Amino acid sequence: MSKKVIHRADTRGHANHGWLDTHHTFSFAHYLNPERMGFGLLRVLNDDVVAPGMGFGTHAHDNMEIISIPLSGALEHKDSTGNREVIHTNDVQIMSAGMGLTHSEYNHSTTEKVNFLQIWVFPKLRDIAPRYEQKTFKPEDRQNKLQTVVSPDKNDEAVWINQDAWFTLGTLKSGFAEEYKLHKAGHGVYAFVIDGDVELGGEKLRKRDGMGISETESFSVKASSDAELLLIEVPMK
Repeated sequence: MSKKVIHRADTRGHANHGWLDTHHTFSFAHYLNPERMGFGLLRVLNDDVVAPGMGFGTHAHDNMEIISIPLSGALEHKDSTGNREVIHTNDVQIMSAGMGLTHSEYNHSTTEKVNFLQIWVFPKLRDIAPRYEQKTFKPEDRQNKLQTVVSPDKNDEAVWINQDAWFTLGTLKSGFAEEYKLHKAGHGVYAFVIDGDVELGGEKLRKRDGMGISETESFSVKASSDAELLLIEVPMK
């Protein structure tokens, strides 16, 4: 029997700082919920909207895999390893903080908001050399199918992560149905509904709802309407 935990969109932590309107699926910053400290090795899932020209000033990280997925707009990234990039919709960025680095993130536009998901996963190996990777993915490759965008397999077309974790995106038509099979025993999947209505493992979810499912080998994915979906598979321990 699978184990499930459901987090409805309106139960997320929320803060509006004017320049930043953010929702936290798990405890983060001033939002502290002892029952929502993460899901397995997934620690942070933030849904951030940043005002034009604004952003996060230079700050430090270490020993965390940090993934950014823009949903609309463009995000400008700079870090202490010399990377300076702009991340657009259909791009996925990963930064292995490793033994430590500093970086900043700003809205690249002076006229339009940027909405992006910021996700943190605990690393497999600690204190590695900091690294950065960014790739553009064809949106047609996830039309009514599941597209892997993050993977621990360096031979995949996905961005590489220092953890046994897989991120999958789908832009699904109403009526889509498929079985998701977990890659390894002892893993779980955290599903985040970007838009629309879906049914996962028999549970009905709506826009910005999240659900963790574990202690199973597979589960059903069904689109009740046109929908966008992110699946994050991580070790539970």
